[in-house]
Amino acid sequence: MNGGPSGFTNAPVTRAFIIASALFTIFFGIQGRFNTLGLSYQDIFGKFRFWKLIWSIFSFSSTPELMFGLYLLYYFRVFERQIGSNKYSVFIVFSILKSLLFEVLVVGLLKDPTTKLVTPGPYGLIFASFIPFFFDIPVSTRFRVFSFHFSDKSFVYLAGLQLLLSSWRRSIIPGICGILAGALYRSNVFYIRKAKFPEFIASFFSRITLPSMGSPPAPSTRNVTGNVPSYPARQMERNYPAPMPSSVEPSEDSITTLVSMGFDRNSARQALVQARNDVNVATNILLEAQSH
Repeated sequence: MNGGPSGFTNAPVTRAFIIASALFTIFFGIQGRFNTLGLSYQDIFGKFRFWKLIWSIFSFSSTPELMFGLYLLYYFRVFERQIGSNKYSVFIVFSILKSLLFEVLVVGLLKDPTTKLVTPGPYGLIFASFIPFFFDIPVSTRFRVFSFHFSDKSFVYLAGLQLLLSSWRRSIIPGICGILAGALYRSNVFYIRKAKFPEFIASFFSRITLPSMGSPPAPSTRNVTGNVPSYPARQMERNYPAPMPSSVEPSEDSITTLVSMGFDRNSARQALVQARNDVNVATNILLEAQSH
């Protein structure tokens, strides 16, 4: 399973969120204020502390949680590449707000004024992302260790399990709330999957984050019709088979596989036509197009 091009290519919103999460965690860690984070009954229903809701969205409470959390956020950048930065911004806001609402309801039901019931960190976003990860990301390889069967997706699930159990009940609660938020998004409640922010909001992230982080953007390979890269004709004739007849469409599974790797859908389709529906050859075509 491949997350597509390395770095934050075509994922500016993910880059901004990861930078914010890392900075908030480092800031509170340096000041030794991790114990002030997290949500308790008093924080919400006693003396309402709005700032704790904001900080708790971004800051993890320990270095191991930060490492596993940022790894998962970085991997899930594939969804921003699939649906675009604008809709991914909607997904982030929806997941965080819905999971926060569920967390507040759980804290209100438990009514324990003595302990912090919810650990801080973007658990809502991370575990909401496991819903499209489970349904939409195909398995590309399977293998067996002793008598146990694994796939290339198993390592992501194991990282998520580690994060879910990192603080026991305090991390299980926001994790489950995030899964519920992701399920609501997938069910398209309130037609949320069609919602978009004004374009300038999503593009704002590409301006404020550091352009030097991650892989540099590939030179433009788009033609005037839109997103389909223009492949050098001689190179294609020399190295790749002749395209399928125009009446034969690439399979949807093959297109989905390439899209899950971070490639544009239209580019993936054209590459599959050229590669006669061979995913490996189509991947090489797309990678070569990016390198030019």
